[in-house]
Amino acid sequence: MGPGRRRLRISPTRYRTVTLVALVLLALIVVTGAAVRLTGSGLGCPEWPNCEPGSLTPRSATNTHAMIEFVNRTITGLVSLGVIAAVLGSLLRVPRRRDLVWLSAGLVGGVIAQALLGALVVARHLAPPFVMGHFLLSAVLLADAVWLHHRAGLPDPPPRGRRWGQPRRLAGVAVLAASVVLVTGTVVTGAGPHAGDAGTPDGVRAARLDVAVPDAARVHSVSVLVFLGFLLLLTGAVVRAGSPRRLVRPLGVLLGLAVAQAAIGWTQYFTGVPALLVGLHVAGATAVWIATCRLLAAASGVRRPAVPAPRPRTAEQGDAQPRLRAATAATGATLPTSPSGP
Repeated sequence: MGPGRRRLRISPTRYRTVTLVALVLLALIVVTGAAVRLTGSGLGCPEWPNCEPGSLTPRSATNTHAMIEFVNRTITGLVSLGVIAAVLGSLLRVPRRRDLVWLSAGLVGGVIAQALLGALVVARHLAPPFVMGHFLLSAVLLADAVWLHHRAGLPDPPPRGRRWGQPRRLAGVAVLAASVVLVTGTVVTGAGPHAGDAGTPDGVRAARLDVAVPDAARVHSVSVLVFLGFLLLLTGAVVRAGSPRRLVRPLGVLLGLAVAQAAIGWTQYFTGVPALLVGLHVAGATAVWIATCRLLAAASGVRRPAVPAPRPRTAEQGDAQPRLRAATAATGATLPTSPSGP
């Protein structure tokens, strides 16, 4: 390298901003993907990666379904750029950290897997198992992005030490409970009325899961109630443990989002599952999942309060005790005992 050339570098603060942008884009693509399905535009572009045979873009601007699906694919391109920026940033960050490199590389692998799975979704005519897998893989990517953003905000090198055992374990169980809620929710969606396509000219519609919607909704509701109940138990444990504010605050945010999400879910079910409420429910599920992962990240960074070690007695303090005993014996007074014994 010549004397006039310098290596491109990125500061830890700027890199954390890059990870935040990647996280926001990954969340956005989940919401826009739901919009594609709810408008019946899932097969607006019948091919992948081209929208139509021999054309990357829709041939007609009046083809609404094709335009909606193409816009969603364009956002997917932005997500890819954000993820690439996260990887390059981890390599250019000073100092470079192995944990950030591996976490950002995981995002790249996840986006590639999403692209391949998206092609299968189109090829299989929006078969529910593939659509469900597409959403659940997005949840895994979001968890990776949340963890990357959290780790990018830690000092160099990341601190190590004893951590709050119970809150961290409970936060891990909260992530597991939220995962069950997501899976059961995709089953309800796979059996519900919003297949994601407008049908073919021959009248063929995307298949639905052979599951009764009321039964799937009941199972999903039970998983939501279990999740909410567990969050209340976690709140009590956190308060009893005297955890710091940086753990209490994300827990409060998660509780608020979870209650609002449950209200939207029950409202949409009893009002005939309107598309608008379903879209809000998907956005809410994304927010709840991110908040749950943030809670686990916050609990993983909380260390126990330090217990002060007992002060060793100095030589003067050690000699003073016998002299004090002799003086009290001469006067007949009683020598008070110390907390550590006579």
